[in-house]
Amino acid sequence: MRTCRVGLVGAGGVARRHARVLTGFEDVELLGVTDVAPDAARALAEAYGGRPFVDVADLLAAGPDVVYVCVPPFAHGPVEELVIEAGVPMFVEKPVAADLETAERIAALVERRGLLTGVGHHWRYLHAVRQARELLADRPVRMVNGAWLDKVPPVAWWARCDRSGGPVVEQAAHVLDLVRLLAGEVTEVTAYGDGSPPPVADADIDSVTAATLRFASGAVGTLAAACVLTWKHRAGVEVLADGLSLSLAEDGLLIRDADGERRVPTDPDGARVAVDRAFVDAVRGVGDDVRVPYAEALRTQRLALAVAESARTGRAVALPTGAAARLTTPVADAAPAEATLPGVTIDA
Repeated sequence: MRTCRVGLVGAGGVARRHARVLTGFEDVELLGVTDVAPDAARALAEAYGGRPFVDVADLLAAGPDVVYVCVPPFAHGPVEELVIEAGVPMFVEKPVAADLETAERIAALVERRGLLTGVGHHWRYLHAVRQARELLADRPVRMVNGAWLDKVPPVAWWARCDRSGGPVVEQAAHVLDLVRLLAGEVTEVTAYGDGSPPPVADADIDSVTAATLRFASGAVGTLAAACVLTWKHRAGVEVLADGLSLSLAEDGLLIRDADGERRVPTDPDGARVAVDRAFVDAVRGVGDDVRVPYAEALRTQRLALAVAESARTGRAVALPTGAAARLTTPVADAAPAEATLPGVTIDA
């Protein structure tokens, strides 16, 4: 393949991060960007190359080799449908939607088309994650404690549940993805929220959520999510196995076992580069290290929304396992692609 030509949908902070990483690769060219805020698209194109496009259809008509979908949770769906219909490999930023119905529908369309996809769970590319998995290879996980304790990000849609999905879906998805990777699939969750939104305009999300998790392996775990602070306090996972404890965060891994305590530093920026490099290599046909295709991200989406549903209803929520965990939305029920994006400012 010639230079890989990338099209961006969305011109917010996450899109800019991908643009910066991608244009640092010698074999990548930024074809252009589209955003419902034309000035934002123009500014990104001026900074990183390419040109602004009127809409997604206009961008696809230019013939990108891959499309990066970097939109807020509530704007997912119509964009992916157009990209899938065009048959273009697609990288989707997490969370893949604000709801489950949209994610299930897109996953069904992806499966039917056999499309190459990736999702931005870049923590899986941390060197420390690989080391944690190696340490757990011959020790059953007994308990997992995940947490994302942070602030409300400064975007207008974030504190609205129908816009973001809530803190568990929008922020703690990274933690839940690692929980699944290290301890296996969750079969049941019970969660509680405080029923009190954070003090920002139009907020209707819980300020804090606490959940218990039951795993197919017999392990148990917890998840804590909070957005009541003015700083990022903690985001990571603690794992307990026989004679071993692991504390894993984006900046490193703390290992405690019979040999004592040792810390393994890691490079979060390197992981953000690695996830893009892996996807570009897969598109070019020279690599096979896409660690989170869309179908895998769907499982994390189901888990996050099960926590949110349990917190809302006060009831335990069971998750599908085995064959039942495959796609649940028939392709025939998938809605046809719309020609335009939702009329919202994209700032993922």
